[in-house]
Amino acid sequence: MNDIVRKRPMAEAARITQMLDLALGADRFDRGPVPIEQLVVEYSTNTYPEERVEYVTGAPIDGCVGALVRGEDSPPKWAVLYHQDQSEGRKAYTVAHEMAHWVLHRHMLSDSIYCGVDDVFRGGGIDIEREADVFAANLLMPFNDFRANLPARERPGFDSLGKMASRYGVSLTAAILRWLEYTEVRALVVVSTDGYANWSKPSKPALRTGAFIRTRSDPFELPSDSIAARAEFNEETRAGIEQPPGTWFGEQVVEMAIRSDRYDREITILHLDDRGPVYQEEELVEDSFDQFFRFGEDRRR
Repeated sequence: MNDIVRKRPMAEAARITQMLDLALGADRFDRGPVPIEQLVVEYSTNTYPEERVEYVTGAPIDGCVGALVRGEDSPPKWAVLYHQDQSEGRKAYTVAHEMAHWVLHRHMLSDSIYCGVDDVFRGGGIDIEREADVFAANLLMPFNDFRANLPARERPGFDSLGKMASRYGVSLTAAILRWLEYTEVRALVVVSTDGYANWSKPSKPALRTGAFIRTRSDPFELPSDSIAARAEFNEETRAGIEQPPGTWFGEQVVEMAIRSDRYDREITILHLDDRGPVYQEEELVEDSFDQFFRFGEDRRR
């Protein structure tokens, strides 16, 4: 049990990533995303066959998006379930999250574990859910490959980020969040419904200069001149329009937005110009992280 507790999600994901690079080549993402359903079965069988994941399947699991189900054998074998109505990209992230529970936590579990949308898509609640999300993101979207295809100083739009989503078999939202983890530009994503932000995530450079939106305690009403508030979604607003100081912040921003009718959500990206950092309190970083994977959108928009 103690050995499992000491396992670090990023280190374990990196070790499996290196194994896949050696077996399939460092250019493997040029041919397709991580075959996550096949991977979890084969990896568990080859490493701990007596405790392997025997199958991965969709099921109508009410109130949950995924589960790691413990068998009755001793030692137990396992199964990974995902909600059968998920899109392919969202399913991939769910399966990777449940694989993380098997890799990192199975010896801590006396029973099956069922994960809701907050657990899988934002690492809510107990620490093991945060760890599972870190593992899933690093396994499906390795930083070295992501950065090589989308440099840290680039200011991407939806088309560039959509290509990254397709490369890794994840949603546009997941790709945007991954990019925000390493980018060196000042940018934010805002996901909203009916004129109010559900959550927002800034890049580190944006956060350090005070460009962030609080969504934890009080609803954040979108600016009346924002694209999402006006519901003006077209090729021009998708590509980005300049918004004057006072619209979002006390400075000019480039705002781009699209709408997902399937999930009744709008996704807005804000690009700000570069300037020197003004460091904020640590609690603001935590506030942003807590919103990280709320409301998991279609992972292959």
